[in-house]
Amino acid sequence: MRRTAEMKNYLVSVSGPTGIGKTDWAIRLARHYHTEILSFDSRQFYREMSIGTAVPSPEELGAVPHHFIQHRSIHEPYSVGDFRRDALKRMRELFRHHELLILAGGSGLYLDAVTKGLDDFPEIEPGIREELIATYEKSGVVPLQKLLAAKDPQYHARVDLSNPHRLIRALEICLGTGKAFSSFIGKRTAPDFFTHIPIGIQADREVIYSRINARVDRMMQNGLLEEARALYPYRELAALQTVGYQELFAFFDGVWDLKTAVREIAKNTRRFAKRQGTWLRRDPNIQWIPYNAPTEEAIRYIDMKMEETADGAN
Repeated sequence: MRRTAEMKNYLVSVSGPTGIGKTDWAIRLARHYHTEILSFDSRQFYREMSIGTAVPSPEELGAVPHHFIQHRSIHEPYSVGDFRRDALKRMRELFRHHELLILAGGSGLYLDAVTKGLDDFPEIEPGIREELIATYEKSGVVPLQKLLAAKDPQYHARVDLSNPHRLIRALEICLGTGKAFSSFIGKRTAPDFFTHIPIGIQADREVIYSRINARVDRMMQNGLLEEARALYPYRELAALQTVGYQELFAFFDGVWDLKTAVREIAKNTRRFAKRQGTWLRRDPNIQWIPYNAPTEEAIRYIDMKMEETADGAN
């Protein structure tokens, strides 16, 4: 049934650290509300990366309609801005038929892009980015780190210094505008056609780490080594600068033995989960729910927030 423009739209985001069970939670909520799921997991966008990104199984994908799962190739550049544009367009289409949509994933930046907006950065001459990429390919991240420390010490203090994509993006703004990248941050506009209801799935650190360790073991059993080997020729692509692949690439390069590489995957995944939690806990509006709580706990909270919004509009 087609909905009218006057009807309210609700977006329920399901976030949390890696391995906490976000896919299962999203599917249960989507089935309850007879709706669809949009993924904001940037690692699951790419069709060549399945095992190492824990893409939902065929059974899970068949249980509820999913969007933005393996819809791109690693050979196609796809920025957070591109995702925001595509996600908002798809949401407007889906809200014609659904009162509520589920947004699920583990990439906090992509969640914020959809629900809070993106900072407005100027267009930069492409040659600047090409030179920075050439520097990275020749000398690694250290020269980029030093240049960013000189050009924008404020952003240097907060960015993930091991992420070349983030370093290059910040530096191209610094060099192209003559201004600090951080000076453009904080001037965003949030979309206004839905009410956001954020849900966070949580567990004790010991539980999260245990689930991550078990998940890495399953990935290896399911063929992660072979998947990484097939992707090894493209290891410099931005999409592959991620946990689970870089460690196995180091094994192929002879830097580590396989046992060490697998141990590093688990260790770096645990570190990633910690960073996810730090990012999410900046938002005081997230309603945290235990990973093993009954689905009804989240449903009661969502229904309450929907009623509050509806009452406030009357």
